Amino acid sequence: MVATCGLASAVRGFARCFRGRISQHRLDDSQGPSLGGWWKRGAEAQAIGRSRGGRTTKIHALCDTLGRPVAIEVTPGQLGDIRAAIGLIGQVPAGRACAADTAYDSDALRRFLHERGTLPVIPNNPTRKRFHAFDRQAYKRRNLIERAFCRLKDWRRIATRYDKLARNFHAAAVLAAIIIWWT
Repeated sequence: MVATCGLASAVRGFARCFRGRISQHRLDDSQGPSLGGWWKRGAEAQAIGRSRGGRTTKIHALCDTLGRPVAIEVTPGQLGDIRAAIGLIGQVPAGRACAADTAYDSDALRRFLHERGTLPVIPNNPTRKRFHAFDRQAYKRRNLIERAFCRLKDWRRIATRYDKLARNFHAAAVLAAIIIWWT
């Protein structure tokens, strides 16, 4: 269906699908200096954070059942994955199930998914005191998101983050995702 329509109408259609956000978190004075001290001028717009692996940026994505990205968000690398989950999932209509890795294991996310009528397929964190039921067969479909990231990183611009500003990097990731939908 997408291949038969013109490029302009396809881009407009995908603009509605990709309502990704760029999370920008700022330290306040009460937190004091972190690894790099306080934010330097313009650092919020870059979404680059210090983690154990160095200066990184995370791409959070939500995929459909065919492994195509539906929503994308860019955050600094030191932030946990769970912070972006509810905002990212809330952008799209509810599905039957949501498969995620252990980093997304929280009671709040599970409650949010249950309220939407979505079955959470999330393995329990080993440090969890109260374990939830977990469907191993349904979890095997989570490789779709890993394959989607591999396809996104086929573009060198995404894999190496050529863009300085987070909004430009987010736009490049969305353009790559549109091409993934197109092909």
